[in-house]
Amino acid sequence: MAAFELYLIRHGIAEERGPEWPDDSKRPLTGKGVTALKQEAKALATLGVTFDLIVSSPLTRTRQTASVFADYLPKKPPVELSDALAPAGTPADVMQEIAKHAGKGRIALVGHEPNIGELAAVLIGARAPIEFKKGAICRIDFNGLPPKSMGMLRWFLPPRILKHAR
Repeated sequence: MAAFELYLIRHGIAEERGPEWPDDSKRPLTGKGVTALKQEAKALATLGVTFDLIVSSPLTRTRQTASVFADYLPKKPPVELSDALAPAGTPADVMQEIAKHAGKGRIALVGHEPNIGELAAVLIGARAPIEFKKGAICRIDFNGLPPKSMGMLRWFLPPRILKHAR
């Protein structure tokens, strides 16, 4: 078993950009988005997945996504917010954030595209970003924290697969 498991999650389906949401940071999840995330969280729980901590971008849609997972997973993991996961964050910012939680064995990060896909690529040494659909999740294992070498991609689940895992 890995010494450290990192889960990368893209936020769920959010309201469309437009005049109704002039401030993009406040766009919430849609009802359909919340329902789909609840199904995903229940599927992860059924599969025995747990988190010690969830770190989320401070934007509304990511905070809501983190909250759904915290509510529906066993052990009700705490949620912290980090600007490192906001759209302006970089992989280096995220690595600094991860290093703050060296005592944790399983951390979930909730963020945005293209950042989350770029981060996944950096962490596993891929040449191109990995495309995360809304609600997609991957697990990357490391020998320790903070990561000193490339991680091992253990699995990548688009939301349509998790929907059927319950």
